[in-house]
Amino acid sequence: MKKNRKLLLFCIVLPLAVGGISALFTSGSMDIFSQLNQPPLTPPAFVFPLVWTILYLLMGIASYLVISSQAPADQIRQAALLYLLQLAVNFFWPLFFFSLGWYLFSFIWLLLLWLLILAVINQFSSIDSRAAWLMVPYLLWTTFAGYLNLAVYLLN
Repeated sequence: MKKNRKLLLFCIVLPLAVGGISALFTSGSMDIFSQLNQPPLTPPAFVFPLVWTILYLLMGIASYLVISSQAPADQIRQAALLYLLQLAVNFFWPLFFFSLGWYLFSFIWLLLLWLLILAVINQFSSIDSRAAWLMVPYLLWTTFAGYLNLAVYLLN
């Protein structure tokens, strides 16, 4: 497979930009979050942007592997649309949780995101197993985020 560096760069920048813009919209809300009752295993605040940056990089590489594959165009298109849908759902979760404080709604939204990530992994696996495996840490982190989200709802 010939590498298309511009496409790779775009695929990496897209999720980073989605996360960055979402973070801009929620800036300052970590102060409110830090004042809430926190569940056990809540990591220090600096962990979140670090982990999300890594996850967005992995997502970008995964999407590149799928988009640049030799799979049928319809299969790539379907996987790419599902990927973009989960990215959009991902974008809104911090707004609901941090900016609006809708903790229960955010948890339900996160369940939707979790299901979409699982569907993306399934779609990606039929095109490139490496891409599917690159999405697994995202699914695991989202599972952990679900625990934190639900616990914040229950504790506050």
